[in-house]
Amino acid sequence: MPTEQMSNANKPLSADGKTYHVETGRGQVANRILTVGDPQRARLISQQLDKVLFEHMSHRGILTITGVYGGLPVSIVAIGMGLSMMDFFVREVRMVVEGPLTIVRLGSCGSICDARAGDVIVASAAFGITTNYAFYTTAAEDPPSSSLPAEAYILWPSVEPDARLTRGVGASIAQKLGDPGRLFTGEVGNADGFYGSQGRAGDDFDDANATLLARIRATHPKAAALEMESHMLFHLASISTGPTGARRPPSIRAACALVVFADRSGNAFIDPSKAAAIYSDVSAAVLDALVADAPAQTPDMHPAEGSVWEGEL
Repeated sequence: MPTEQMSNANKPLSADGKTYHVETGRGQVANRILTVGDPQRARLISQQLDKVLFEHMSHRGILTITGVYGGLPVSIVAIGMGLSMMDFFVREVRMVVEGPLTIVRLGSCGSICDARAGDVIVASAAFGITTNYAFYTTAAEDPPSSSLPAEAYILWPSVEPDARLTRGVGASIAQKLGDPGRLFTGEVGNADGFYGSQGRAGDDFDDANATLLARIRATHPKAAALEMESHMLFHLASISTGPTGARRPPSIRAACALVVFADRSGNAFIDPSKAAAIYSDVSAAVLDALVADAPAQTPDMHPAEGSVWEGEL
């Protein structure tokens, strides 16, 4: 349940300036953000911070941890899964953080390339995969409608991440892994669900997805992985506006790195005993990349005065 009265239905903020879903206010979230899905993963990553200064779990299950890494303020935010959660998170941290935002998603994915469980994929772009609900509605009509949509799933054009940030994340991960054969680059399909719209087979539902993976590969030949958040992150970053309302340059720069949990080609899943160690290495590399990308607190960033990192840098 909501914990505080909100003042505006379009841009809900509490009396003390906290957002509705994330429940953070000014000075509680840094300009550099590493976002994950799993709160337990966020807490494990936070152990690598020099110091934890703030932690809050919202009524919607979004965990925000802000601290110091490499002498600079950094936030780790666990958002859960899916497009909507990414939308809540990006829009609401934008409401309360002054200046440029740098966001790197570190997530898990299903590989549809040569990457195997435990390998890492850095996203060169992301595209949406959404269910075409009209396909199922008209297919169920008796007799079937003559205007039956051609496909059960819509594949959207790709959106690119920030090039400089992506190069930095990739280079940092490559150095940490020490094995070039474990690092891949490619486009990432961002599905609106885990099962049907990612082409997973099953008998419980008529998902009409038998040819979906083949369509994805034909439409996006550089597709390397499937997951549920990166396209929304890249889309919102691409349309983010600065203080004047202009979209160029965007006020948010984004990148994404994914650990392969499911090898869709080989039908294999990651060994849980190895997952934590892999995430530890990759998360350290991403934190290093965030700090290297913006190695100083500049005047256009959120002011230290009144923030949780005031007097801590």
